[in-house]
Amino acid sequence: MSGRIPREFIDDIIARTDIIEIVDSRVRLKKAGRNHQACCPFHDEKSPSFTVSQDKQFYHCFGCGAHGNVISFLMEFDRLEFPEAVEELAQFHSIEVPREKGGAPLPSAEQKQQKENDYELMEKVTKYFAQQLKVHPDKDKAINYLKNRGLSGEIVKAFDMGYAPPEWDSILKTFGKTPVYQEQLLELKLITENDNRRRFDFFRDRIMFPIRDKRGRVIGFGGRVLEDGGPKYLNSPETRIFHKGHELYGFYQAKQAHRNLARVMIVEGYMDVVALGQFGIDYAVASLGTATTPEHIQMLFRATSDVVCCYDGDRAGREAAWRALENALPYLKDGVEMKFLFLPDGEDPDTLVRKIGKDAFEKKLSNDSVPLSKFFFDNLLQRHHVGSIEGKAALKAEAMPLIGQIVGDNIREILLSNLSNYMGDQNKHKYDRDVAQANLRKTPKKLDFNTPNKSTISPVRMMIRLLLDDPSLAIRCEAADPTPLGSVNIPGIPLLIELYQFCLTKPAANTAQVLEYFRDHQQSAQLAKLMVWEYAEQNQAAVFEDSFAKLLDWHLQSRMDELFSKSRVSKLTDEEKQELNILIKEQR
Repeated sequence: MSGRIPREFIDDIIARTDIIEIVDSRVRLKKAGRNHQACCPFHDEKSPSFTVSQDKQFYHCFGCGAHGNVISFLMEFDRLEFPEAVEELAQFHSIEVPREKGGAPLPSAEQKQQKENDYELMEKVTKYFAQQLKVHPDKDKAINYLKNRGLSGEIVKAFDMGYAPPEWDSILKTFGKTPVYQEQLLELKLITENDNRRRFDFFRDRIMFPIRDKRGRVIGFGGRVLEDGGPKYLNSPETRIFHKGHELYGFYQAKQAHRNLARVMIVEGYMDVVALGQFGIDYAVASLGTATTPEHIQMLFRATSDVVCCYDGDRAGREAAWRALENALPYLKDGVEMKFLFLPDGEDPDTLVRKIGKDAFEKKLSNDSVPLSKFFFDNLLQRHHVGSIEGKAALKAEAMPLIGQIVGDNIREILLSNLSNYMGDQNKHKYDRDVAQANLRKTPKKLDFNTPNKSTISPVRMMIRLLLDDPSLAIRCEAADPTPLGSVNIPGIPLLIELYQFCLTKPAANTAQVLEYFRDHQQSAQLAKLMVWEYAEQNQAAVFEDSFAKLLDWHLQSRMDELFSKSRVSKLTDEEKQELNILIKEQR
């Protein structure tokens, strides 16, 4: 993988971009005072509650709460991951995305253009296959096959399915009219070459399934044979744009169907994904002739918190499930769930959903799926008999390294507790856990913005709100530095100080850049909530300094109350008496 994108470049690309231009190209905006409005693209509504601020380069929906800067919008609307959204903006501005040292060499302009040409060709070939399903002399054979499999024209079109003609050179003659184009076809494995250097089509007389990446670009194909003879499924080999261990068939379509994927089901075949989609189960994906890889798991856990692996109930299916489990362990975090559904003998998702229907299938998915924790121990206990000391030792020797890979503290703790039960030493485990918890420091109380004063906003919130709008206040109002209050027990002070320190280093930043810096911060959602709070933008520096003065008054009054309370139950030290006298004089 290439290196990280430098923070400076991200700040620069945000500064170059007008969020109105990007949003308006995807959602038609209308001017509404200082802002722009539209019906929210992220939920259904009849009256516009989606607001975009050109001044702040920020969007917010008062209906569903969606919010963020231009990168956030591209991630949500185009369903891109963060690096892809940055690359999309860079392409919009016709500039290169730099990478920090430590990664692979960056692709040259020629290599980037080559990839763009590859994607364009793959899309053309997809359309060609779809057209052949309508016009080729053998189209009836292909259409009858699809009808016999119970597929409708609508679902065939939704997945861009097509037909590869039986001729040896259909693709070669159509797209390989020059030696350069032929080489491109060969490198993309659309044609192949034998020992005699004779070239011919790679896919022939097959139902074609275009494979799209997360951005919707066709990167490869799967071909299903119509009659007996040859391999049942033929997949595109690895190419410069296709790496099967990193892609999932149907993932792009599932993300297009659901803004937020509540669940994803992994199945084994292209036809399973399409058949399930026809029945309205439009969240199925398939690995491409390979086991479920760590890259697949990461992709899925970024998109959903509920993954169900649907496999045959035979030995091969359970072995595939165990490999998926092993690959998932390093990415299991608290809040995500992985389950396994093993189908009856002779059934696959395609046949089963046609037999029992959508509702019964989804009920089976919910009721019969085995949680990862149960499958984990069921599998281990088949190999290790805990009736003997040796069996317990073998169980622990295999289980501990696997459980140790889990990043989620709660999941890991529960599995360790279950292992202790099987080992017969649950009391020891509980004792060790209680000791460990007793030694942990108390975690600080989280900042809570959910119950603000209805009539006023606190000084801390006001200072944060003003800094979000105008980071230069940190330099212009030097006397209002909250840093010395770091040890004060006032809600929000740590976030205020962190934001203030950032603004000192980046006084020229705009709101979108500030929010980008705090994208992964635990209080980023609270910052976004403050952004939608409006105030009279008059003499911001004076309001900032006045809020700081109120904050100091809070602190001084709190300290006075603390010292008075202490004096009622015990004697104050000389230093505390002196401090109290000073505070009383300040109050007067």
